[in-house]
Order: sequence, then structure tokens, then C-alpha cells
Amino acid sequence: MADDATKSTRMGLVLAASSAGTVFEWYDFFIFGSLAGIIAKHFFASVGETQGYIFALLTFAAGFAVRPLGALVFGWFGDRTGRKRTFLVTITIMGLATFAIGLLPDASAAGLDAAWALLALRLLQGFAVGGEYGGAAIYVAEHADPARRGLATGWIQVAATAGLFLALAVIFVTRAQVGEAAFGAWGWRIPFLLSAGLLVISLWIRLRLDESPLFRQMQEEGRGSCAPLSEAFFRWRNLRLVLIALFALMMGQGVVWYTANFYAQIFLERVVKVEPSTVNLMIMAALVGSALLHMFFSWLSDLVGRKPIMLFGLALAALVFIPGFRMLTAAVNPQLAQASSRTPVTVAAEPKDCSLQFDPIGKSKFTSSCDIAKSTLTSLGVPYRNQAATGTARILVGTHEVASFDGAKLTAAEFAAARKRFETVLKQALASAGYPLSASPAQIDFGKALLILIALMTGAAALYGPQAAALVELFPTRIRYSALSLPYHIGNGWFGGFLPAISFAVVAATGNIYAGLWYPVVIAGIGFFVTLFFLPETRGQDIAN
Repeated sequence: MADDATKSTRMGLVLAASSAGTVFEWYDFFIFGSLAGIIAKHFFASVGETQGYIFALLTFAAGFAVRPLGALVFGWFGDRTGRKRTFLVTITIMGLATFAIGLLPDASAAGLDAAWALLALRLLQGFAVGGEYGGAAIYVAEHADPARRGLATGWIQVAATAGLFLALAVIFVTRAQVGEAAFGAWGWRIPFLLSAGLLVISLWIRLRLDESPLFRQMQEEGRGSCAPLSEAFFRWRNLRLVLIALFALMMGQGVVWYTANFYAQIFLERVVKVEPSTVNLMIMAALVGSALLHMFFSWLSDLVGRKPIMLFGLALAALVFIPGFRMLTAAVNPQLAQASSRTPVTVAAEPKDCSLQFDPIGKSKFTSSCDIAKSTLTSLGVPYRNQAATGTARILVGTHEVASFDGAKLTAAEFAAARKRFETVLKQALASAGYPLSASPAQIDFGKALLILIALMTGAAALYGPQAAALVELFPTRIRYSALSLPYHIGNGWFGGFLPAISFAVVAATGNIYAGLWYPVVIAGIGFFVTLFFLPETRGQDIAN
């Protein structure tokens, strides 16, 4: 009995340490994404509202771009020097970078240097996260009872959701305490600065841990790999498993999770114009249900296997995302849905005058009359159709016609004044056609919206819940950290992390507020078929090999 109590206490500490650190890491990441609109105004205001917001999303995505590099570096250290030591380093780097963002001067004080410094700190965050998930998942799995490995590692998956919940909660409380105006001016820094306290707590918990028993056993028996990277990625037997993990699970998991948990927030706030604090409350409420679903699907995977649960998640996401977001629009902004159906808006312009408005390096200036028309409509959350025409672009709203303008030869002051006049006339035309400038709180069906959000998150939970156990069970102990981390961070970091910027840019280009959803739908469909035909069932696999 004493041994059982000791094992239970030890496993509780393992779960607490791994989960607490993961909550903290994802809290750091999500406060940036959740505040992208405010960050755009402080660091990218000079390029215009829509393009500035895309730049902010790209800066958010830059942290994901370097995650595979972090996965390689920390994966190597994790397989060579141990799990515990490695994820002590990752959490320290992450925490210090996040705290520094809260102290960073914005463009009004530091000009372009502010944007470059922000990018550098985001890259540090992403580099650190590259080693975090693999270490936490492996550490828990190598301690867990084999019959309950799915449930045990499910806590790591819930921790990511808890990190998002905590980020939104801190933002909501801070907004309420300082007021919207003060929050937009300086209060947005508070959630970043609070990460210092979370870092101290997480480090204190993790310092109490011992090394993974399977890693110690491997070292004692002399079975460790001298070259885990080359063994993982240059031997076909292992590389084949890495590729299956990437194409079967990780690409799909990245786009499905970020669409349901993160893009839904962007869609509600930026596209259908729900007030930000209301969006925070809605997402937080849905996340509570999502956390329970993560644990349910993790537990279920111990009974029926990992593969069928993850197939269900991929299929559900591919089928429900587009109709689900349409239903979400009708639930939170019925006036917009009715106006767009009754009086559709059309942008009549020369096709060669229109750009995608997706510029990761910030060299392009979107000043053509078509680009101005489209970016203005997108920033107002108004869907539109495209029509080929000649001359200066025009926006057709029922019987109203609003001419855009060419800003290529205007000075910055002239451009700002012309755009303000254009927006004023356009808003008047939209208002006369019944288009709302924002969603009316009185018309929001909160119950229906919450159910839709939970439905969207169900697919993500079914895919993500059993995933940690499946990945750990797929690879041998000697190369597990390296082999698991790279496909996870390519799929989750690249395919998922760039989703908000890609989807928002597609919406801005096409005028179809649902067009950006085809990206996750197609990727989830590919993941379903690769999982079905190539991914082996891993439940019951001996992971001590």
C-alpha cells in the first residue's frame, strides 16, 4: 500500500509539473495571438489596418516558423542528456522572452526597430516551445501505467487548452479593471509581465522532478543513441514513421486545433465584429467543455485505440468547419447575415489591379484602388463579391456606388485623409443597406453560439486528446525526443501556426468570409486518408524498447 501511495504521489507530481509548465508555455504563446489586433496598432500601424493586422499575425506565426529548429536542437539534448534538464531550459527561455515583450517600446518610441525586436522575441519563444511539448509528453508517458497512458498524457493536451483559457481570463480581467482605452494604450502589457510569476512557479515545480525511469534505464544499459538526429531522420525505418506522423496526424492536428480554438476567436472579433470582451467570455466558456472532451477522448483511446478516435476528429473537422462558421455568423451577427444575403456587396475592379495582400517580408505597398476597396471592406467585416471592370475600383452596395481611389502617388498625409473620406462614404452606404458596423449584443444568441463553438472544438479534442500517447508509442526510446518533436512542430507550428495569417489574407482577397476555411478542411481531409491507410494502431505498444 505504501508503494502504491508513493507511486501515486510521484505520478501526481509528474503530471503537475509537466502540465503546469505546458500551461505556462501556451499561456505565453496565446496572449500574443489574442492581442494581435492591439499589437498591430502599436507596432505596424504605418502600413494600414488590414495589412498591419496581417503583419501582426505573421509575427505571431514567426514563432511557429522556428519551432522545428527548436525541436531539432532540444530533441537532440533530450535524447542525449535527459528529459528533465532539457525542458527546464525551454521553459526559462520562453518565460524571459514573454516578460521582455511586456517591456518592449512600440513604434512611436523606437520606430521600425520596435517591430524587429518584437520579431526577435517571438522567434525566441518559438525556439523554446520547439523542445517543450515533446519533453512533457514523453516524460509523462514514460512514467505512466501502460493501460492508462492515453489518459495520463491527455493532461498534457488539456494543458494547452488551459493555457489558452488562462490567457483569455487574464486579458478579460485586465480589460475590465483598467478600461478598454487604457488597455489598448498600455494595459495590454500586463498579461505579458505577469508571466514572470508563472515562470517562477513552473521552475519550482519542475526542479523537484527526477529523470524519466525509461531514460535512466536506457543509459544504465548503454542503449542510448550517440547520434539521435541522424538515426531518426536518415534511417528509412525511422524516417518512414516520422513522415507518417507528419502527414497523418500533425498537419491535420495543427490546422484543426488552431481553427477551432484560435481562428474562431479571430473570426468572431475581426470578421463578424463581436465586441472583444464578449468574444473572450464565449471562447472561455467553450474551452471548459473542450477540456472535458480532451480527457474523455484520451480515456476512450485506452479502451478502443488511438487511431479510430483521431480518424473521427479529422473527419468531423473536415465536415463541420464551413457550415459551422456559417451558423456561427447567424448566431452572433444575424443582421450581417441578413444584409449580405439581401444586399450583396460587389467590388468592381480590374483583376490586375488587385493583390493577394499577403506579404511576409513587408516590402509591398497595397495602394491600388482595388486593394484599398478590399482591405477597407475586410476591416469592416463585410463580405463581398468580385467583378471584373475597367478603371478605378468601385464598391456596389445595392443602388449605391462608392468609388475607391488610387493612393500610389499620394503622400502619407494625403493617403490618410483620402482613406478617411472614402471610409466615411462607404459606411454611410453600408448603413443604408442594413449592414451593422458591429454585432449587436442584444441580437447574439449566446447559447447557440456556445454549442457551435463546442461542436467545432470536438473535432480538435478527438484528434488532440490521444495524440501524445500515439506519438510516444510510435518511436523507440533512444530517439523518441528527436523523432517526435520535429513532425509535431512542423505540423502544428507551420501548418497550424500560419493558419490565421493565411486564412485572413484569403478572406481579404476573395471577399468570402468563409474562404479561408478551405485551407484547414483540405488539410484535415488529407490527414484522414493518410491516417486510415498508413498509421498503425499503437495502443498497447511497449515503449521501453
